[in-house]
Amino acid sequence: MTDPAHGRRWLILAVLGVAQLMVVLDATIVNIALPTAQRDLGFSDADRQWVITAYALAFGSLLLLGGRIADLFGRKTTFLTGLAGFAIASALGGAAPTFEILVAARALQGIFGALLAPAALSLLTTTFTDPSERGKAFGIFGALAGGGGGIGLLLGGVLTEHLSWRWCLYVNLIFAAAAFAGGVAFLSRQRPAHRPTLDIPGVITVSAGLFGLVYGFANAETEGWSDPSCWGFLAAGVLLIAVFVGLQTRVAHPLLPLRVILDRGRAGSYIAVAVSGAGIFGVSLFLTYYLQAVRGYSPVETGLAFLPQIGGTMLAATTGNAVLVRRFGARPLVTLGMVLSALGMAWMTLLEADSGYAAHVLPPLVTLGIGFGLIIAPAMSSATSGVDPADAGVASATVNTSQQVGGSIGTALLNTLAASAASDYLTGRQPTAEAVIQSQLASFHTAFWWTAAFFAIGALTCGLLLPSGRPIHNPDAEPALVH
Repeated sequence: MTDPAHGRRWLILAVLGVAQLMVVLDATIVNIALPTAQRDLGFSDADRQWVITAYALAFGSLLLLGGRIADLFGRKTTFLTGLAGFAIASALGGAAPTFEILVAARALQGIFGALLAPAALSLLTTTFTDPSERGKAFGIFGALAGGGGGIGLLLGGVLTEHLSWRWCLYVNLIFAAAAFAGGVAFLSRQRPAHRPTLDIPGVITVSAGLFGLVYGFANAETEGWSDPSCWGFLAAGVLLIAVFVGLQTRVAHPLLPLRVILDRGRAGSYIAVAVSGAGIFGVSLFLTYYLQAVRGYSPVETGLAFLPQIGGTMLAATTGNAVLVRRFGARPLVTLGMVLSALGMAWMTLLEADSGYAAHVLPPLVTLGIGFGLIIAPAMSSATSGVDPADAGVASATVNTSQQVGGSIGTALLNTLAASAASDYLTGRQPTAEAVIQSQLASFHTAFWWTAAFFAIGALTCGLLLPSGRPIHNPDAEPALVH
C-alpha cells in the first residue's frame, strides 16, 4: 500500500529534525541558564542538580513506555501529544516563580520528551525505507542528535546574556510550534491494524528499574559513591530490570520483545549509542568547564568554540550515512568513529592553562566531531533497520534509552573520577590560585583519559558485534506505512 505521505517525506524529515533538535539541545541549554536561574530564584547549590536530574529521571525511566505507546496508539498522535506537552512544560518552566515549580516543569518536560523522542525516530524509520534515501535521512537526523548539544551551548549563551535565562525554556515554544504545525500538515494518521494489550507489569518493572539506575548514578555524582542510597537505588534498578527481562519471555504482548535487542547488529548499535552518549556528555561538560573556568571564556564564546565540532559531526554524519554505509556497512564506520573519538579525547589531555584555541583545542575538537558523526548516524540507522513495523516505536525508544542511560552513567563516573583527581592533586599542597588551576587541569585530564578508554572499549565491542558487509535491503520486510 502506498502511503500518501511518501511524497512529503523530506518535509516530514524537516519536522522530525526540528523536534529532535529541541529535545537534544534542551539538555545543554538549561545548563548554561542554571547559574542565572539560581540567583534569580534563590535556590542552593545542593538543590541545583534537581533542575537537571528531574528531567533525566522522567525522560530516562519512561522512554520504553513512550515508544510502546507510539506503537499502540499511532505515531502521529503520540508525536503531536509529546510536542504539545513539551511546549506547555517549557512555558511553565520559563514562567516559574519558584524553584519547586521549575523542577516540576522540568520533570513534565521529561515525561512528554519520553513520548516525543521515540515517536520521532520511529516515524523516521517508517517514512524512509529506500536504502539511499534512508542513509541521507538518518545522516541528517544523526547530525542533529550529535550536534544539538553544542547548538544548545551557543543558543543558551546568547539567550542568557542578551535576554534572560527564562528564554532558554521559552525558546522551545518556537521549535514546538513549528514542528506541531508541520506534523499536522504532513504526517498521515493511521491506526495500527492490531492493538495488543499494554504490558502493565513490564511497564512498572522497567520504568522503576530505569528510574533506579538513573537516580543512583545521579546521586553518585552529587553525594559520592560512599552514599548507601546510591548503591541501594543501583541494586534495585538492576534487580527490577532483571525481573523485567524475565517477564518479557512469559507475556503474550511484551513491552520490549526480546527479538528487538537480541539481534546482534542492533545490540552493537545500542552499545554504540550508549558509549557515544557518555562521550558527548563528557566532552561538552568538561571542555565547557575548561574554557570557562581556566581560559575565561564567556558563555557565548564557549558556544562558538564548539561550532567546529558541530560542523564535523554534521559533515561526517550526513556523508558517512548517505554514501559510505551503503558501500561498506555500519561496522567499519562506527569502529572508525570510536577510534577517532578515542584519539580526540586523548589529544585533549594535552591541554594546559595557557593552551591556545586554534593550536590546541580546535584540532582534537574537529577530530571528535568527525568521530561522533561516524558513530551516531550509522548506529541509529542500524538499530532501527529491519524492525517489524509493530516494534518500530519501542526499538526507537531503546535507542534513546541507551543514549540517556549511557550519558547518566558516563557523567556520574567522570564527575566522580575528576573530583577525586582534583582532590588528590591538592593533597599536601597549599591551595594557591596556581595549585587550584592545576588541580582543575588534573581533573579534566582524568575525565578525558577515561572517556578515551570508553571509546576504545566501544571500538572493540562494536567491531565484534556489528555485522560486516553492506546492508541488505528487503522491500518485503520494510514497513510501508507511516503511522
